[in-house]
Amino acid sequence: MMLANACELYRDAGFIGQPAAAVTSLAFVIAGLAVVARRPHGTPTVTYGLLVIAVGAGSLVAHGPNPPWQAYAHDIPIATLLAFLAVDAASDRFGRRLSPVWWLAVPVVVIPAVAAGPTASTIVQAILAAVAVGLGLERARVRPQLRRMTVVAALLLVSGALLGTIGDRTSICRPGSILQGHALWHILAAAGLWRLAPTIGSTADTVAARRSQAGSNGDFRRPTT
Repeated sequence: MMLANACELYRDAGFIGQPAAAVTSLAFVIAGLAVVARRPHGTPTVTYGLLVIAVGAGSLVAHGPNPPWQAYAHDIPIATLLAFLAVDAASDRFGRRLSPVWWLAVPVVVIPAVAAGPTASTIVQAILAAVAVGLGLERARVRPQLRRMTVVAALLLVSGALLGTIGDRTSICRPGSILQGHALWHILAAAGLWRLAPTIGSTADTVAARRSQAGSNGDFRRPTT
């Protein structure tokens, strides 16, 4: 048996149904824990890290024991994380603190989409991803200090999605192989989310504060003549 959108053969062997995808789901948990441990911008970063951990846990449920409710465990954290990214970037870009309701309402809205089936849920996630990426790149456009981190994260996420799609949905798919495109997607996506963490909760005020602190510590470049 193969799960939707995953090439790897599902083995009815206890907790680990798809070894490659299940094990690499832990990459999200590791990335999220690293973000929480660092928490450069306090509460927003901690929230982001916890959402990344939730994505990993949901992915492990889906690729591991695969219970009847696995789609909810897998899709809802992803949609919530994407909504959080979009709201965080919009808050910074437009200089207005948006209510958490903007992303906390997403799990409730996504439930009917998940219930409708994988196609509807995938469409909702794709829309949220487009909005999150668009706002993130727009934020990076006006904040050069965030540009490199955002671009690197975007490249990791895009390359992971591309490899995952090629490995899962083309003739390259080898259901019995331990080398899986979906597993590569997990690793690259987790790396991209980890790399994006320093931008979360960043605002013009926090950037100015960092520059001021760096200046007071003598960590700045003197102008050249």
